[in-house]
Amino acid sequence: MMKAVSIEAIGKVALTDVAAQEMGPDDVRIKVRYVGLCGSDLNTFRGRNPLVSFPRIPGHEVAGTVLETGVGVGTEIKPGISVILWPYSACGTCKSCQAGRAYACRYNQTLGVQRDGALREEIVVPASAVITNDTLLPRRMALVEPLSVGFHAARRGSVSKNDTVLVFGCGMIGLGAVFAAARAGARVIAVDPIAAKEAVARTCGAGEFLSLTGENLAREIESLTDGHGVDLVIEAVGIPETFVAAIDLVGFCGRVVYVGYSKAPVTYETKLFNLKELDIFGSRNASRQDFHDVIAALEEFGDKADALITREIPLQEAAGALPYWDQNPQDVLKLVVAL
Repeated sequence: MMKAVSIEAIGKVALTDVAAQEMGPDDVRIKVRYVGLCGSDLNTFRGRNPLVSFPRIPGHEVAGTVLETGVGVGTEIKPGISVILWPYSACGTCKSCQAGRAYACRYNQTLGVQRDGALREEIVVPASAVITNDTLLPRRMALVEPLSVGFHAARRGSVSKNDTVLVFGCGMIGLGAVFAAARAGARVIAVDPIAAKEAVARTCGAGEFLSLTGENLAREIESLTDGHGVDLVIEAVGIPETFVAAIDLVGFCGRVVYVGYSKAPVTYETKLFNLKELDIFGSRNASRQDFHDVIAALEEFGDKADALITREIPLQEAAGALPYWDQNPQDVLKLVVAL
């Protein structure tokens, strides 16, 4: 038996005992060292995640050490090496998988969402889910997955050095988009109603930070872009207001990427889709290349990456992490559990 954190029901989290998982020939047993808590985990705790059934062990932002490998695992993965987990699954046969976009598999099951996750002392995963890394500190390795989702959104938007990019939302995914766009050489305008996020947004590469909304935001964007609007909007909030604002604030022949998703219906003035001849993209999860890009970025980022971690919590206290986040949402960027 081992310790694990389980969301037992809506609003109820417990530190519990679970059995060790059995290994197959192509599997790897991982000693979990750090797990980042995600907005999807918070939504599960709040009962707002329709993909989850209870009880559920959360955790898909994972850093660990290999303990054991199956007989079918190659020699490049061996006990003692540090790893990051690619937390998605792929059927290999759906349209997405056939198109080389396994991260968007129609039948994906993400760790901690559709299946039990990694907030336990050990986890068994297929060797194909392991990304080795010996350069990042383990606590920073837990930042790779959430940042990679933002990097993927920037990739979907084909960000370039010639772009002015507006990013709605400075949570971890939005900051990943800021980080990726800035690394591409773009001018980045970060927008978040919480003014205290300005410092971390600028650390990640935002040239401007705005906590404005509505008409005030529209006027400021018009001023900053000489009336042209931005070239690319990345929406990482997931509310109707920012979904609509993305269309309003992007310029003619611009691009919009939705990585957040709205829990409520969204009403558009659809003529702008046509008048501006917009390219509108959805963005889901992240590719392995996005993971490798984030790893390289964090290697360069160095100690500044620690600004992304709000608090490190020991496993014995981890059952209180989601209730704390639920009660103090404006104070939390990233909670990381140390095992």
